[in-house]
Amino acid sequence: MRAGQSSEKAALIHQRSDDDRQREVAAGLDDLVRAERAKHHTGDRAHHKEESPES
Repeated sequence: MRAGQSSEKAALIHQRSDDDRQREVAAGLDDLVRAERAKHHTGDRAHHKEESPES
């Protein structure tokens, strides 16, 4: 028996559902990160370039 499950089959079903849920959570976090990035970036990939120092 694994992880307190009554059978190996039950443990595998539980593990599978955990894997599926982790994918759902990861996809949701990815969506949130992409949305936040889109708010703060105008599509100009050069926004990180160093500016020349003022003399």
